[in-house]
Amino acid sequence: MLLHRLCFALSLFAFTWSGATFAASKAGVPASIPGVVTVSAEGLIELAEREPKLVVVDSRVASDRHHGYIQGSLSLPDSETACATLGDVIPGIDTPTLFYCNGVKCGRSVVAVKIAKGCGYRKLYWFRGGFEEWKQKGYPFLKQ
Repeated sequence: MLLHRLCFALSLFAFTWSGATFAASKAGVPASIPGVVTVSAEGLIELAEREPKLVVVDSRVASDRHHGYIQGSLSLPDSETACATLGDVIPGIDTPTLFYCNGVKCGRSVVAVKIAKGCGYRKLYWFRGGFEEWKQKGYPFLKQ
């Protein structure tokens, strides 16, 4: 009987958790992130022209790069983002760094940029529209 109740409770938890996750993913990502500059596709282009040392981090899973990625971006999935891994790709805490993922329904870049902020990086940018906006606007991209 106890085992039956435990299985029921776990099933209910799993159902509730998956529903919460689904609801969160449908809600999209925030409009802005405190302490981080949000840019559009055009803002990314302007930033790259203004900041020659800009590091662009693709926070998507590595397999997403088979569908395309912004030239010059470095793959660092949010699930692998930590102070140590950021230190491997970003030369210093004042290096301008931009994060992107698939678009406004993808929260991976939100997670990654918040980790970077927590690690002390100061010049952070977030391309909220991500690869979806980049592709829709007809900007060039590469495929892996």
